[in-house]
Amino acid sequence: MTIARADTIDGLVKGLAVLESFDTERQRLNATQTAERAGLTRAAARRHLLTLAHLGYLETDGSHYWLSPRVLRFSGAYLASARLPRVIQPTLNRLAAETQDAYSAVVLDSDEVVIVARGAGAGPVTRMLAYGMHLGARLPAHATSTGRVLLAALPQDELAEWLAGRVLPRLTPRTTTGLREFKALLAEVAEKDYCVASEEHELGVHAVAVPLRNPQGRVVAALNVIVSPGQLQETSQLERALERLRNAARELRQML
Repeated sequence: MTIARADTIDGLVKGLAVLESFDTERQRLNATQTAERAGLTRAAARRHLLTLAHLGYLETDGSHYWLSPRVLRFSGAYLASARLPRVIQPTLNRLAAETQDAYSAVVLDSDEVVIVARGAGAGPVTRMLAYGMHLGARLPAHATSTGRVLLAALPQDELAEWLAGRVLPRLTPRTTTGLREFKALLAEVAEKDYCVASEEHELGVHAVAVPLRNPQGRVVAALNVIVSPGQLQETSQLERALERLRNAARELRQML
């Protein structure tokens, strides 16, 4: 959404930029580091950090700052009020109970995908998953099965804008980083209407994803399952995984 410059509250924009400066790479920041990450002067970054700490959204030892549990109010409010995760969650719970695998529903947010609903059984694949597959986790769109499904569903002009001048980071030796090869992969995903990604985001993680469409046919999310390497190599097992995902997508379509 685009708004007029006069309708923009600069202080709010800067405050949110400060909060978004904290991530898994940098859990603790001082004023200088925050200024660099948020694109602010050091003095402005310091004022925002002090204000956010005063409001309880940050904790501090006097020199460094880190996020406090209060920031979870935002994610908690979204999960409690947003229709998408509430509609999808029962289906993921059922799939996880039936197969003991890990299922996620994911949406696209700029360069990343965000897990908004998740169901996990007690199978061996679920037990080996690394930290980062939790509800609310943000993963790189270019290296994940769900990200590719969502990117492949974008209108051509939006996809061209997303790809323009982009550098695709190499996360594992198997990550696709060439733009020409990546565009070809997205075209294949769009044609097949599903995506398989094997160890491109994290070694040992193999996933299959399909789009979730609303009654009007617009892709609003992606649904995936984490599978063992053997399931990708055996056509029958991959087809069974796809059948479960596609059946779930059809069941959910009228509710999305």
